[in-house]
Formats: sequence, C-alpha cells, structure tokens
Amino acid sequence: MLAAVCHGKKDLRIDTLADRALVAGEVRVAVAYGGICGSDLHYYHRGAVGDFAVREPLVLGHEISGLVIEAGPQVRGLTAGMKAALDPSRPCLACRYCRAGRSNLCTDMWFLGSAGRMPHSQGGFAQHLILRQDQIMPVAHDADLQLIAMAEPLSVALHAVNQAGPLNGRRVIVTGSGPIGLLTARAARNAGAIEVVCTDVEDAPLAVATASMGATGTVNVRKDPEGLARFAADDAAFDVAFEASGSPDALASLFRVLRRGGRVVQVGMLPPGTAPVPVNLLQSREFEFIGAFRANGEFRLAVELISRGAVNVAPILSGTYPLASAVDALELAGDRSRVIKLQLALSASAA
Repeated sequence: MLAAVCHGKKDLRIDTLADRALVAGEVRVAVAYGGICGSDLHYYHRGAVGDFAVREPLVLGHEISGLVIEAGPQVRGLTAGMKAALDPSRPCLACRYCRAGRSNLCTDMWFLGSAGRMPHSQGGFAQHLILRQDQIMPVAHDADLQLIAMAEPLSVALHAVNQAGPLNGRRVIVTGSGPIGLLTARAARNAGAIEVVCTDVEDAPLAVATASMGATGTVNVRKDPEGLARFAADDAAFDVAFEASGSPDALASLFRVLRRGGRVVQVGMLPPGTAPVPVNLLQSREFEFIGAFRANGEFRLAVELISRGAVNVAPILSGTYPLASAVDALELAGDRSRVIKLQLALSASAA
C-alpha cells in the first residue's frame, strides 16, 4: 500500500509499505479521506509538533474516514463494505486515567500520526489501515465520507467546550479561526453562548466564522490590534476564552479581556518550551486556566452530529488532493488566506 510518510522537516515521501495479517479484535479499513491538521503541517514544516519531534519515518494523518475491508478474529458487527468514521485514539483501557473516564490522558495511548512516543504511532494517510474494533464507528451507507472525516476535529472542539463548563448565556472569545477555532465557536454557540467573538490574522476564515459557524463578531487582530479590547470595554468582558491559535501572544491577550473569575481554555498547542502567563493577574482576578487535549469520548457524539446534519462542517472544507500530491497539499494547507481545511483522497475504492 502507499502512504504519505514524513522523514523529517520538509521531507515527505509517498512510500510503499507492507500490510500485515490481522490479529484478534482488529479491523482492516480502506481509508477514504484524510484531513490535513495543524499537527501534520508542523511535522512537515518543522519536523515536530510542540515537544514531539520526528525521530523515525512517520505516516501522518489522523482525521480520517473509510470502508471496512476485513474483520479479524473475534470482531462482531463489522462487515466488509461498511462505511465508517475512524477514531484515531487507541487508549490502553487499563491505566488509572482510562478507568477514571479520562482516556485522552492515557499513559499508553496510541494516537494515529503522532511522534509523541517511540516507536511512533503511524497515521492514517495510507491506503489501508489496521485499527482496533472500538476505533470503528459505522455510519449510514449514504453518508458523505468527506464530512465524516471531520469528526475528529469536531470532537476536539466539543471536548474544549466541555472543559469550559456551562456556557448557557455566556460571552465567549475564540482566538484563532482555523478549523478547530471555527468548530469551537460553533460548539460554543450550540452550548448556549449568547455571544461568540472570533479572532484571526486573515479575513477569509473570519468570514466563514460569521457566515456558518455562529460567530456574532470578529476581529482581525493584525489589521485592528485594539479591536478585541473594544468588545471588553466598560467591564462587559468575556466569561470564557478559548485559545485555539497556538500563539503565545494570543494567549497573553486573553487575560486582559476576561471578566473576574473567568476561564481560559488552552486548545491550540503552543511552540516548545514555556509561554508567559500573567500570574499576578490570574491570581488577583481568580482566573481559571485549563488545558484541553484531544478528546475524551466526544468522538462518537461528533460523528452523530455530523451524520444528522446538526453541525454543518462543509463550509470549512476547501478542497481535496490525491495522495500522490500530498506535498502540494501540505504546502497550500498552511496558506490561511486561501484555505481552511484540505483533505487527501487516499483510496479510490473507498472514496
């Protein structure tokens, strides 16, 4: 089978990889579509995501959908030809965090396309993929697999909103209007937020934020550096802030526009090392600063919301490239003025 393999910074190759036989509880799928995530871009452009550096060839990709090809021994309820959403998380199910219902913090997690462990957890930008049965969520035979491949980023947004606590009647700010930021805005509005302001340094994603993702206001912080402060004038500040850009400057700006007792949810992954946080301000105003990492059980809900049309993810999709053109897609995907989310078509038989 063919796969998009990152060998290091700016070194992505379409390699031929060997398939293997299934063992008990495993399922072979033909991957239909794979969305290019910010982490894939970091691996390609920098050779690392945060503190996770590529130390061996790594198949990228974790936002995927596909068709069941073959079910291994002891697999029940899955047959060849079924369309499915594919959960990139494979927690151990046995550690203290899994047992406590926080599987996203699993101490032995295999997450597709991640260099966070050694050997690396190979990803889903491949024609075939072997997953554990519980990573396969069947969908209707007429489901659009391009939309279903957006379940993982939507699950990240849903988890971020869950980390924020009740949002009914709250005022919310989202810094960064990439796919995760836009989906977080949509999820926050669906959770009852009466105001959602999105920021970015490009106008194109901000237009999508207001047209399709529930934003009630936007600020281009590059063109209008003081625009965010105007939304928080006269103590009409935000109750909850989602930092989805991965920018230390964006994070620092949030503590000046939060109400006393407000909460900051860190969703975007910051560069390696430490980031400045105004601790005295955090203390004196009793802000809460909390992380949101991947998803914790929200994947199934994300699939259901997309399948029912309750969350329309189509406005985020900007185009599809064949696997052979993965380098071109990764180069373009970082141009925020032109695209929001690009996908790879990985298997003609599955698409």
